[in-house]
Amino acid sequence: MSQTSLADYRAALTTPGATRPMVASILARLPIAMIGLSALLYTQQELGSFAVAGLVSASSLVGVAVGSVVQGRLIDRFGPTRPLLATAAMFAVILVTLALAIEAHAATPVLVLLSFGIGITEPMVGSASRALWGRLVPDANARNAAYAYEAISMEVFFILGPGLAGLLVAAPWPGTGMVTGGACMVAGSTLFALSPAVRAWGPAGRTHRSLLGALSSPGMRTLAVAALGFGVVIGFVEVAVPAATTEAGEPALGGVLLSVWSVSSVAFGVAYSLRPWPREMPLRLPVLLAGFGLLVALLAWPSTLWGLAVAMLAAGALITPQSATHSAAIEIVAPQGRAAEAFGWVLTAVTLGLAFGQSVSGFLVEHSGPATAFLTATGAALVLAAVVYLLRGTVKEPREQVLVG
Repeated sequence: MSQTSLADYRAALTTPGATRPMVASILARLPIAMIGLSALLYTQQELGSFAVAGLVSASSLVGVAVGSVVQGRLIDRFGPTRPLLATAAMFAVILVTLALAIEAHAATPVLVLLSFGIGITEPMVGSASRALWGRLVPDANARNAAYAYEAISMEVFFILGPGLAGLLVAAPWPGTGMVTGGACMVAGSTLFALSPAVRAWGPAGRTHRSLLGALSSPGMRTLAVAALGFGVVIGFVEVAVPAATTEAGEPALGGVLLSVWSVSSVAFGVAYSLRPWPREMPLRLPVLLAGFGLLVALLAWPSTLWGLAVAMLAAGALITPQSATHSAAIEIVAPQGRAAEAFGWVLTAVTLGLAFGQSVSGFLVEHSGPATAFLTATGAALVLAAVVYLLRGTVKEPREQVLVG
């Protein structure tokens, strides 16, 4: 793959028709990292139980994992406008119902079911936005710059989201963050769906599709393994870092340190997109995952929180490069006409990896301490990177294409 330049970023972001959906997608995706945490904090404050709050948060993640694939298929089949408008409306209704249920101290199964509903109906503007760049930007270098922009902007949202959730939970009504984030998501999704460039993306022709959908491509399955490994490592760290700060007597610094690695991720992500290495995508996927795992091993070494912060800066450097690489790899391995669903599978793999990493990390920090969790994350990354390396020959243009009739 050829390298990206700053001129490619400028060309992509100034493409005719891109401005309105790009601005709308910012509004829609800003609350992505905010709503789940806000729901967790809101539930905990109202019910006084972290256990119930954790179930509510986890069920939302499961919903997102399912919804991202289902919505991706619908977007590929019918275009983004109708699916996004429908899911935005359902999301708004379920979000309000969840707020009322929390206020009423409803039974835990009811809260879990409603939270799952929020996840599965969360409008997948990210999938549609990523696929839209492929339609708007014909030049390959500018398109890669657009995918890098998507990854960088998402990392910025993951920096801002938790901070906003923490601030708004202190408002007079603790549900302010969840409802405000939901309102932003609904408004942004609606504006995105109704923008001219998105409305011009009409329904696809009649197609012959396998049950596996985008995963019918062997390269997509390899990409999903790489995305799974990425999520697993992050899941380990997201539990082990707060555990380390709590062990050091500074529990409030857990979120701060997690933001530190996001900052280095954004900074290095831009630089990496200008000179990616390795240049070949089949090697880039396993090398980045293995490198990420090895950098996370550094987190087990420091004995002070200052040392941990420095190690977090180093480990975060490969987050955005991996996100951008996953997005760019879709261009190579996804069957024609299934880009949105393919991106949905990547999101699902990352989400499942997060859930697995968080659950195992929680057990390890409880019984062996944060350092063991960090080193286990490294081991998991190296194993999955080896699997991706062995499957690297599948990362090529798929032979299967959509048959339009």
